Amino acid sequence: MPQTTTQTNLNGDSALVARAQGGDTNAFNQLVGKYERKVFRLAKNITKNQEDAEDVLQETFLKAYSHINGFQGNSKFYTWLVRIAVNEALMKLRKRKSDKTVSMDEGVDTGEEVMVREIAVWEEDPEQRYSREEIRAILDEAVASLRPAFRTVFVLRDIEELSTEETANVLDLSVPAVKSRLLRARLQLREKLTRFFKRKGDDVFAYL
Repeated sequence: MPQTTTQTNLNGDSALVARAQGGDTNAFNQLVGKYERKVFRLAKNITKNQEDAEDVLQETFLKAYSHINGFQGNSKFYTWLVRIAVNEALMKLRKRKSDKTVSMDEGVDTGEEVMVREIAVWEEDPEQRYSREEIRAILDEAVASLRPAFRTVFVLRDIEELSTEETANVLDLSVPAVKSRLLRARLQLREKLTRFFKRKGDDVFAYL
């Protein structure tokens, strides 16, 4: 049976990791080249800061290199790498004097009831009224305004497209906790975007 692209990539990672664990720096450099753009994008989505994202990128690969022998292969190499990057990004957020938000370590009661919100669904594409660049800026601002606990889950699931299980593994959360945070993030984003269009004086009902 022919291998899928995903299987080929996984096998390629396994071979490179094995070589890197044996001291082959060229193999590790290949892993860096393969994932540095993804790690940088992830870091910037979480920190919302270019310099912080660059620092996170460097620290992530330095730590990955230092601890490569500790990677047991129980998960995908990229999932392991993402976990390091997320930890580094959250440390950056905690160090910001102006950041008074709750730590990612704080537990979330996943059994609590979700408040019902009167949020309508867009049926018409907003790009009919706004340029692609304007839409991107609006969405970036809305995502940046989320609490880190919700923003990180949203970035991993909806932007990086990790599975719920992978996201839970990266963040040391239960699957229900990931689902709870993701739901809240999506609800808050929808509410923020709805308020944005109303504030701009646009006819919000045109999007509903």
